[in-house]
Amino acid sequence: MSSTSPATINREAIRVILFDLDGTLADTAPDLAYALNQTLKRHNHPALPYDQIKPKVSHGASALIRLGFNLTPDDKAFAPLLQELLQCYSANIHRETRLFPGMEQLLEKLEQRGIAWGIVTNKPSRFTDPLMKSMGLTNRAACIVSGDTTMNSKPHPEPILHACRLAGGYSPEACLYIGDAERDIESGLNAGTATLVAMFGYLGPDDHPEQWGADGYIAHPEQILEWLDEG
Repeated sequence: MSSTSPATINREAIRVILFDLDGTLADTAPDLAYALNQTLKRHNHPALPYDQIKPKVSHGASALIRLGFNLTPDDKAFAPLLQELLQCYSANIHRETRLFPGMEQLLEKLEQRGIAWGIVTNKPSRFTDPLMKSMGLTNRAACIVSGDTTMNSKPHPEPILHACRLAGGYSPEACLYIGDAERDIESGLNAGTATLVAMFGYLGPDDHPEQWGADGYIAHPEQILEWLDEG
């Protein structure tokens, strides 16, 4: 674990941990990869290797259509293919998705410490809500903010600021946001929270998290507690 946290962050004051969903809280890539490959097969395209799909997952379903079909949103076929992929994903949303190793233990320890935790994701609520329910996390989360919960989505600060309020009316200084994409860190910085990069997430070869300005980097969920305790 590496930390570049500035002295102005009071880690002892952090009362809520906010997570990105895909690639941070849960390993959703297998089900999204399945949905893409099923869509490709229906249109007589070869399936793609999982390792090629995985780095694109945190960038949303549109990125998967661009990857699989080499299309842009301006192409007439793009929107129908996107809806087809999303329908397949909705029907298989918890086929293989699991919490990342160590995440359940982390959540339990946060709850034991009285630290609230919640979700801030760009995933639309029609996918976020059933997935969280299926994983048994809905009633445990202090807040669930999806990509369509607020007017703006990440990297805008509004979703994180809304989550801080929902989780107990906390100020951004009392919140820590953790994600695996540049827009996650940008959103946290825009909101004024502390930020950590989940290095176990879906980073690709073109990602350079050391340039994102985060307050630290974690290779395993329970390193979040180490980071908090270092303060």
